[in-house]
Amino acid sequence: MTGTEPEPMSWPAAISYAVGLPLALLALVFLPAGRLDWLPGWFFVAFVAAAYAASALFLWRVNPDIFRARSRVQAGTERWDRILLWLMLPAVAAEVPLAAFDAGRMAWSDVPPAFVILGYALLAAGTALTAWAQAVNRFFEPGVRLQRERGQHVIRSGPYRIVRHPGYVGALMIFAGLALALASWWALVPAALAGAILILRTSWEDALLRAGLDGYADYARHTRYRLVPGIW
Repeated sequence: MTGTEPEPMSWPAAISYAVGLPLALLALVFLPAGRLDWLPGWFFVAFVAAAYAASALFLWRVNPDIFRARSRVQAGTERWDRILLWLMLPAVAAEVPLAAFDAGRMAWSDVPPAFVILGYALLAAGTALTAWAQAVNRFFEPGVRLQRERGQHVIRSGPYRIVRHPGYVGALMIFAGLALALASWWALVPAALAGAILILRTSWEDALLRAGLDGYADYARHTRYRLVPGIW
């Protein structure tokens, strides 16, 4: 490690995180559904838990320092990014309970099985792409800031050879995948809102890095696209 690293998460906090997240997911699925015998809900919980456990184990092997960086929004995070996070995270959090309420209780949506399969494919691909980006980028944090105290430099390897913000591509896949996997058209509404905010965040973060991170402007000239090759 070089520079000043973020403080590690305490063991009590890590244990609370590991136990609390699965319990929260169960609550977000089955309380809105209003029943425990909803098999699609159990499959969804098992799939998401397995995907994130596999991602965490992979990162623990290849880049364990990422857990320090990802443990909290760090001091120095841009004020505009805190506002965007304040707007985006509730939209993301609303997806699962809204989808469970729709598909598990009210049956408002009639989602063909092919789109449900697509949802799970997006969840798997998005989780894998995000893990790959975190594996090669030790500066991958939940908030946007210039990490001068950590000796931040441009990352050009892995998925960063293809687009400049692969972690956000993965997040967009996950946003859409959550709604489709639970068979809810209505949950695509907060997914679209979260996605729009994330695209705005991508643009503002890119401008910050161009202005303040040595070598980023040159990297941007060679890796032309932020999120989608050939488009943007």
